Amino acid sequence: STVICPRKMPKPKTCPFPGSPLWLACVALMVQSVISTSSTYRRPAPGGEGKRTGLMERTLILLDVNTRSPVQVLNDNFLSLQLDPSIIKDGWLDFLSSKRLVTLARGLSPAYLKFGGKRTDFLHFHNLKNLAKFRGPGPDYYLKNYEDDIVRSDIALDKQRGCKLANHPVMMLELQREKAAQMQLVLLKEQVSNIYSNITITARSLDKLYNFAECAGLHLVLGFNALQRNPDSSWNSSSAFSLLKYSAGKKYNISWELGNEPNGYRSMVGQTVNSTQLAKDYTMLRTLLQSVRYYSRAHLYGPNTGPPRKNAILLLDGFMKNAGSVVDAVTWQHYYTDSRVTKVEDFLKTRLLDTLTEQITKVLKVVNSHAPGKKVWLGGVGPAWAGGTNNLSDTYAAGFLWLNTLGMAAMHGIDVVLRYSFFDYGYTHLVDQHFNPLPDYWFSLVFKRLVGPRVLAVRVAGLQRKPQPGRVIRDKLRIYAHCTSFHNHNYVKGSITIYIINLHRSRKKIKLAGTLRNKTVHQYLLQPYGADGLHARSVQLNGERLLMVDNETFPELKPQTLRAGRTIAMPPMTIGFYVIKNINAYACRR
Repeated sequence: STVICPRKMPKPKTCPFPGSPLWLACVALMVQSVISTSSTYRRPAPGGEGKRTGLMERTLILLDVNTRSPVQVLNDNFLSLQLDPSIIKDGWLDFLSSKRLVTLARGLSPAYLKFGGKRTDFLHFHNLKNLAKFRGPGPDYYLKNYEDDIVRSDIALDKQRGCKLANHPVMMLELQREKAAQMQLVLLKEQVSNIYSNITITARSLDKLYNFAECAGLHLVLGFNALQRNPDSSWNSSSAFSLLKYSAGKKYNISWELGNEPNGYRSMVGQTVNSTQLAKDYTMLRTLLQSVRYYSRAHLYGPNTGPPRKNAILLLDGFMKNAGSVVDAVTWQHYYTDSRVTKVEDFLKTRLLDTLTEQITKVLKVVNSHAPGKKVWLGGVGPAWAGGTNNLSDTYAAGFLWLNTLGMAAMHGIDVVLRYSFFDYGYTHLVDQHFNPLPDYWFSLVFKRLVGPRVLAVRVAGLQRKPQPGRVIRDKLRIYAHCTSFHNHNYVKGSITIYIINLHRSRKKIKLAGTLRNKTVHQYLLQPYGADGLHARSVQLNGERLLMVDNETFPELKPQTLRAGRTIAMPPMTIGFYVIKNINAYACRR
């Protein structure tokens, strides 16, 4: 005889009395039916009840986390920042003392602040305090009033002790935005032609840059120009030595790097620096640092190669063979797309997101073959190459790539991820020219507040269907887990933070299982604010728009409490952070 259990929970009279063989068989079939329903997606039969979307929403994903030990332990400064040297040229360097800008940067501390980019190799240091002599070109009406305003502002700042902060007049900021807009056209022309002009960094410029980093609680990493060469092709270190002596005299705590994407020098300036020469250059820089007493133990990072294609990977391999021990961490760069990306859908492609894993694997293979265990940093990261695309790489949609970068890099043990750029250049920045945070800033802020450096393994059931032969299943639901940040005093040690990226066009339901079952959860659901959808430049947290209260005050990041045992419902195309607060995870207690 066959016992059939109905799909819905039977009434008491349907099954036999408890304890009988028939009752046990019925219960077993019921359990099997529930497990099957929660772990697979079933295509609705013709004429069946409900729509496909409804069934997809009922697909249950079971989630558990290994709480015994972390799979990776990252740098406390894992999420770090980058500034492009173009801020010297377009004038924004003079406004780094803004209270609001410093407050926004401080919100992402502790972190590194790398000063570098394409124009690193066109920087020249001059130990001069003259404010106007090395300023870039601009319309005539700037030359008197605007320059005088800058001088007066600098004089007022010099009188301050400690952090030098300013509230710049609205008119002064308006003039600066006009100047910067004109200079952006010059910078874009350089970028398109791949011909770059030199940039002078004066002692005054360095003072302003270091003041910004120090006030914001960031550790400055400064890149030297690697294209200053002697006739025999060796690196000319005279400008670097002058800068080192000045910064040592000021007791500036700085780490160092040399050059930017040396694998691309041939296409940029028609000059080639091979791996052997680059290794010699870094060895020379290490010797130079040791000759300056204040920097004898300073950290040195490199070689800052581009994405690991053929030339870059060969350069990295040769560099690691000859100078792997010279650097404290190996640096390289990754960018997902180029500026030809024109629609939101391009940021939702899982194939695009997964390119990072492939590139990380290549870099780690080279590094570990020469220096097993050497720390690896990922720099130059942004949602698009070459400054990005307006109204796209500065919107909510770009957050999928950014959070995916952080999650994947953490899982692979990348020690630090440097976001390009914190402010100013192009459309991949975190803060716009009105000093307003963009969506990726809010994602970064929530990440900093909730996510700690200990990475945990995630176990998931029901995430994907069985792949067909020859077909790769690329998950549109990305789930990562860390110990909650010890810096967050709202949560005790032992708490876990899970962050989820839902790229599906349907809602997904996630049930916490195993060690996570029946735990209270704090939800931080980040969604686009307003009618622009994924094109939005504002973000709401649990239904409330995120806005700065004033120049020195962040909005309160209020969680929504989900009762113990409640299913997490992720709306389509959204990002969420979930803190399991009372789990007392062993991996997170130490």
